[in-house]
Amino acid sequence: MALFSYAQKVYDFTATCQQAYQEITKLKINSGLALIEKAKQQNPDNLIPVLLESYVDFYILFLNEDPKDYQTRYPKFSERIDLLEEGPKKSPFYNYCLSTVRVHRAATAIKFGKLWDAGWDFRKAYVLIKDNKKQFPNFAPNDLMYGSLQAVVGTIPKGYKWIASLFGMRGSLSEGMKTVRGFINSNDPWAKLMFNEAAFMYPYLMFYIENKKEEALLFTQQRKLDLINNHLHAYMACNLGINNKQSEYSKNIILNRNKSDEYLKVSIWDFELGFTRLYHLETQEAAKNLESFLTGFKGRFYVKDAYQKLSWCYYLQGNQAKAEEVRKNILKKGATDTDADKQALKDAKAGKWPNVLLLKARLLSDGGYSSEAAGLLQGKTEDDFIKEEEKLEFAYRVARIYDDLGRDEDAIRNYQIAIRLGENRREYFAARAALQIGQIYEKRGQKALAISWYQRCLDMDDHEYKDSLDQRAKSGIARCKGD
Repeated sequence: MALFSYAQKVYDFTATCQQAYQEITKLKINSGLALIEKAKQQNPDNLIPVLLESYVDFYILFLNEDPKDYQTRYPKFSERIDLLEEGPKKSPFYNYCLSTVRVHRAATAIKFGKLWDAGWDFRKAYVLIKDNKKQFPNFAPNDLMYGSLQAVVGTIPKGYKWIASLFGMRGSLSEGMKTVRGFINSNDPWAKLMFNEAAFMYPYLMFYIENKKEEALLFTQQRKLDLINNHLHAYMACNLGINNKQSEYSKNIILNRNKSDEYLKVSIWDFELGFTRLYHLETQEAAKNLESFLTGFKGRFYVKDAYQKLSWCYYLQGNQAKAEEVRKNILKKGATDTDADKQALKDAKAGKWPNVLLLKARLLSDGGYSSEAAGLLQGKTEDDFIKEEEKLEFAYRVARIYDDLGRDEDAIRNYQIAIRLGENRREYFAARAALQIGQIYEKRGQKALAISWYQRCLDMDDHEYKDSLDQRAKSGIARCKGD
């Protein structure tokens, strides 16, 4: 009599799988894939390698956005979901793995303009991880995913509100962050194993959702993150540094990272380096980096933005013909999924060039060179500018520089001038000024005042950067109310 035995599928995070996960979350993709193959040979019925392959495709698609890769890799997320559903339902890894792969697929879908698909996957991921948390309350990996989704859903801007309401997702910024923070500081073996991934996500949440910018960057130092040999952490720290006006810090990370071929090749380093150099008005070097990014990058996000910055390099060099030629690409290439790309397109269509003095002040200020920016505007007044939008931008720039130099009262006074001049205009300056005043009062602990300014930012309609400014204002109100 023949005996048939069916092998059971298992979720076994073996030593080989753990090693593969560590490599992948440093962006050492090839060595990660080699270890995944080894793990499959060790046990063909182990489903953890399937989860790890999802990480590989997610990082490749999310960071490089190559349409060719998308054709072959995106459908594999569905195949993996089917495979993972063959595992034992009683395992805490059953729902956890399915939720993680759906988050990978959703985040990838956003990069390729499939917002509806992304919404469904986020919804399903959220339900799966919420159920898993109820079923296995002591399974630590739940906390990173559940807390992150909870915090993000709690601050969805009005432009995307339909996604949350349609899918019945209710979030809480404070609860979500508490859960993630618990995971980050936990001594649980799973939390230790998954630290690379957690240390990538947590600073972003702190920076954008909680508005704890200094703390987010301090975290990378306190936890001694390896910004040389872990490219995922280097990318995060460099990206947040640029957005926190710390160009020199970001430039050093990019230049000092391990340049070995073992790491996933991404064009984003050229993009970031170009920005750090443009912010210090090093236009020749910046142009080289931005051109290198635009040649190597196959995706759609930030392409218009990069062309705009490249056109400014030539404009500031006095090469008007080249600046005009580059600007034509803003109309033809890239997409408008991000506020920065929308803005670049709008500016290109308007056909106007910025005031040179205000552009230089803006770039220096954005790069964290506040004293140099202040020096440029020294002795200037509103009357030195003829156009209404230049008077408005001047007031706003002066306010931002005072803000960065810690001169709160001077900053608030000039922000209020910017609001008076720009509240009913399409430029973003007035809405951003209201947001900044809210942040000053929040920092001082004057929460009711802060809320009123955040609300004022939300109440301004039909301006540039509406979605991202609304999201930050909503996060501000949620923080002040303790939601």
